[in-house]
Amino acid sequence: MTIKDIARLSGCGVATVSRVLNDHPDVSEETRRRVLAVVEEQGFQPNNNAKHLKQQAASSIAIVVKGTMNMLFADLVEKIQARLRDAGQDAAVYYLDEDANEVAYALQLNRERRPRGIIFLGGDPELFREGFSPITVPCVLLTNTARELGFKNLSSFTTDDVQAAAEVVRLLAGQGHRNIGLLGGSWSGTQIGYRRLVGCRDACQRLGLPFDEDRQCEPCRYSMPEAYAATRVLLERCPGLTAIFAISDVMAMGAIRALQDMGKQVPRDISVVGYDGITAGQYFLPRLTTVRQDTQQLAERGVEALLRGIVLNSHPVHELVPFQLIEGESVARLS
Repeated sequence: MTIKDIARLSGCGVATVSRVLNDHPDVSEETRRRVLAVVEEQGFQPNNNAKHLKQQAASSIAIVVKGTMNMLFADLVEKIQARLRDAGQDAAVYYLDEDANEVAYALQLNRERRPRGIIFLGGDPELFREGFSPITVPCVLLTNTARELGFKNLSSFTTDDVQAAAEVVRLLAGQGHRNIGLLGGSWSGTQIGYRRLVGCRDACQRLGLPFDEDRQCEPCRYSMPEAYAATRVLLERCPGLTAIFAISDVMAMGAIRALQDMGKQVPRDISVVGYDGITAGQYFLPRLTTVRQDTQQLAERGVEALLRGIVLNSHPVHELVPFQLIEGESVARLS
């Protein structure tokens, strides 16, 4: 009995069976149960010696991606892999749920796979503060900051989310909008969403705009279905909103679909702004107004810092990467 036999009997691919046997999180519970049922029925025993030798020989860069529906991260992964290939480095990508503990997973990877370095796409600095110390290989955190953590093997590169969110509010205010809703993310103090909330709130206060967090803000996960549902909740609670700032383009797309299903036209009846600047947003109808994060610079600077850490054991670097506010078709001036 081999892994190919398990794949055939379970109706899954060999790669999927391998991920189940290696306890990877990027497999649905239904698929996991189906594979494990066949394993138990057939009395299959993985070749642990071969597995151990493979892990011992592993020397690739690990890319740990937090969230499975984040299109910005998909773009970043592609650019990171290209930069690593140019440098003669292999990379293995591991996708985690948005609510998973990426540091605990990386610690397991570090023990079992022994990567030369780890790149985190997204992450909660509080989880790093609590559990990162045992990881000794060079690491880089992208799209959040680790500046205050003080780890000698952890660099970080991110966008100035507070300033970017404030620019979104200034843009909307300049178009006559006073009642602005904020959609998406987590309001935990170490999360990216919180920094965008702070930027939005502070800008509203400076401009004399109303901003009631309990009424005008609705958190949700980074997905179109979650944003769709959250938009309906937000508008039912606060029907006077004339604009919505969604903290990702994916959320903005879900929001626009919800608004259309509620009988509202974007931007004629309500304006929507996204965040990230993903390619899909520029082909969406209407074309999104958004904050474009520079994924090319994030990828390049992140890979450079990681490779310097691996080769030269260099000190960590923490930088803000410039952003650009792109005006599309999803914002209109109030008449």
